[in-house]
Amino acid sequence: MAGNARLLSCSVTGLTVVVVTLVLATLAGVRMRRRDGVVREVRGEVERLTSGDIHAELGERATLVQFSTSFCQPCRATRRILGEVAEMVPGVAHVEIDAESRLDLVRSLNILRTPTVLVLDASGQIVKRASGQPRKADVIGALGLAVGE
Repeated sequence: MAGNARLLSCSVTGLTVVVVTLVLATLAGVRMRRRDGVVREVRGEVERLTSGDIHAELGERATLVQFSTSFCQPCRATRRILGEVAEMVPGVAHVEIDAESRLDLVRSLNILRTPTVLVLDASGQIVKRASGQPRKADVIGALGLAVGE
C-alpha cells in the first residue's frame, strides 16, 4: 500500500512539473511572438554609429542598418522591405551587415538575433530598433521620427 502511495505521489509531482513547464514555455512563446518585428524606441544610453562602424556611408537623412546571417530566412524578406523603403524615401540608405563577420559590433550593440534593424538619423544616432522581420508600415513610421517629419 505504501508503495502505491509513493508511486502516485511521484506521478502527480511529475505531472505538475510537466504542466508548469508547458505553461511557462507557452507564455514565453506568446511574448516572443508579440515582440517579433516590432519597431520600438531605444532605451538607455543612445548609441551613435559612424560610417566607419558600419563600413558604409550614412544616408543624408536616415540609414536603415540590418544585421543578418546567411542562413536566416526572414533576413531575405527584411532586405527586400528595407530596400523598397530606402528607394521610396529620398536620402535614406539601407546597409546590410553580416552579423557573423562583425561580432564586435553585434556584441557592443547587444544584437541577440537576426534580423535586427536599427534606424539611424542623419547623424548616426540610433532612434528605433526592431528584432525580427518588421512590417513595411512600421519601418516607414520609424523613418518619420528619424528624419524629423
